[in-house]
Amino acid sequence: MRSSSSRRSSSHRRTSRAPRRAAAVALAGVAALIAAAVQSGTATAAPEKAPSAAAKANPGSESVRLTPAQRAALLRQADAGTAQAAKDLGLGAKEKLVVRDVLKDRDGTVHTRYERTYDGLPVLGGDLVVESTKTDATASVVKATRAAIKPATTKAAVPAARARQQALAASRAEKAKSPDVNREPRKVIWAGNGKPVVAYETVVGGFQHDGTPQELHVVTDATTGAKLYAWEAIETGTGNTVYSGTVDLTTTQSGSAYNLTDGARGGHKTYNLNRGTSGTGTLFSGPDDVWGNGSPSNAESAGADAHYGAQLTWDYYKNVHGRSGIRGDGTGAYSRVHYGNNYVNAFWSDSCFCMTYGDGSGNANPLTSIDVAAHEMTHGLTSATAGLNYSGESGGLNEATSDIFGSTVEFYAKNSSDVGDYLIGEEIDINGDGTPLRYMDKPSKDGASKDAWYSGIGSIDVHYSSGPANHFFYLLSEGSGTKTINGVTYDSPTSDGLPVTGIGRDKAEKIWFRALTTKFTSTTNYAGARTGTLAAAGELYGADSAEYKAVQDAWAGINVGTRSGGGGGGGTSFENTADVAIPDRGAAVTSSITVSGRTGNAPSNLQVAVDIVHTYIGDLQVQLVAPDGTAYTLKGYGTGGSADNINTTYTVNASSEAANGVWQLRVQDNAARDTGYINSWKLTFP
Repeated sequence: MRSSSSRRSSSHRRTSRAPRRAAAVALAGVAALIAAAVQSGTATAAPEKAPSAAAKANPGSESVRLTPAQRAALLRQADAGTAQAAKDLGLGAKEKLVVRDVLKDRDGTVHTRYERTYDGLPVLGGDLVVESTKTDATASVVKATRAAIKPATTKAAVPAARARQQALAASRAEKAKSPDVNREPRKVIWAGNGKPVVAYETVVGGFQHDGTPQELHVVTDATTGAKLYAWEAIETGTGNTVYSGTVDLTTTQSGSAYNLTDGARGGHKTYNLNRGTSGTGTLFSGPDDVWGNGSPSNAESAGADAHYGAQLTWDYYKNVHGRSGIRGDGTGAYSRVHYGNNYVNAFWSDSCFCMTYGDGSGNANPLTSIDVAAHEMTHGLTSATAGLNYSGESGGLNEATSDIFGSTVEFYAKNSSDVGDYLIGEEIDINGDGTPLRYMDKPSKDGASKDAWYSGIGSIDVHYSSGPANHFFYLLSEGSGTKTINGVTYDSPTSDGLPVTGIGRDKAEKIWFRALTTKFTSTTNYAGARTGTLAAAGELYGADSAEYKAVQDAWAGINVGTRSGGGGGGGTSFENTADVAIPDRGAAVTSSITVSGRTGNAPSNLQVAVDIVHTYIGDLQVQLVAPDGTAYTLKGYGTGGSADNINTTYTVNASSEAANGVWQLRVQDNAARDTGYINSWKLTFP
């Protein structure tokens, strides 16, 4: 709509289109540079709950749609309380918290995402999310690492120049073009895997082998000079130029001219790089409010595609998930089209906070479709929230998240010329036979992606290790077996041969979004994703709901964890991995596990695995509390002496107790000066 009182106003303009062929796209993304992602559990670890009737989402557990001002106020409040939060979490004297993001639920629960520093050094892989309620400042904590941040030293024994050389060598090994150091080695604490150590982080620029800009991060042990980890910060995707018909675009009028600036969506702008590979290029502008003619030869057509895709993605996240912009701060990213020459890809970059699109082979097929825009913008969302490392299992989950929301935005768009589906790149005839790039219902149909999780999946390209998560989302949304949706026929199998009943895409996308923004961290792997989505489903729909059951069954359908009720291949373990702070010489705290789907009483050899991080465990009393309130002392106060941490499995004769019900681990610190937390605990019924 135009305003007669302003020279700059937003308007809806029509984009004339004609049918066009889809682009042929290379699926070569950034390969994982280091095979193993940080493991935050086992593939079977997660609480088990019983199903009940389908439920509506609990309104109190849904996120509030925060205005930028409201979000800024919450960030200021969190920032003012970082010292107290660090104390509540039992962090060491040299550790400090830095607020990165915040979300608020309708019931008042606040989810604050933090980075950590140690002795002034950034802790890579030390991020965490604290859930606070009106009655408990640290109701639960999700951490990227469970290791205590206590490096042996913060002094470097090798020179920074050695880290610089190693980073450049790693870039050349990937056949980079014109590699150069963008950011000189900085000293950090690397906590991404194993024991935290002092390290250097070096960032190498230049271009990857296919012309994509490079932001290669290489982590070098500062005491030994060993290469510890590496990841690429430029996150690539694939897409097409599917004919989208005549669409409305929100633009801006300035005097007698119009330009592709969306004042209704954070000032998102779309630029023409005109074959360049740096800078922003030229903002699309013209004397009328009609953009492009549907032909790739008209530079405005690709600009209109990218602008439309960004517009749809912004609306989707705001209207479906209550998030205003990628960072939640109401600020729009920007788009650049016509990148490079014959560039067959698209990518997201944090450094420019922008999406960039090539024109494909022969510069004839710009990669600017709806699902590409959604895919790339979602990389930005993931970076602003969970920050999933783009390597190993976390990299596969990162890539799958972009595929998942690329698909859901396509459904949300309800564009009759590009209907929603669970096929990735279905219009791109890259195989020469009309088949898609990827299939969410059965990823292995593309010849490279994997249908199910296995122990070595973190060693393959993230675009293929994303397959199991894509498959999980399809199973959770639609279920297994044969069905036709929007004219496309799917036939989704399961790894255990048992059926999965879907809960619908609307519920599945809410569960994944909540897990991404409140449960996942930079090191989340497939086991951690299962735990996170179960927690999200429990908060939204209840731990006894059909939705919770479906999440369990969909994960089991891709070989991650067991079926609901312990079925489908056995399994009788029930686990709670949420951190619970233990107050110093304070009241007892509890962590709960709901057991259901069992019959009769608990066994005489009930196994109780306890993982507590705490200095001087002699201060602690640890008890198992049965559903009827009976307490079984696992460890008494005064035992254990000055040792640190409890990581023990106790055997309890619980044969007089009903198996089903809420079991609790109760822990109390009875003396001053030492602190810690319940890391996790598990009940196993032999």
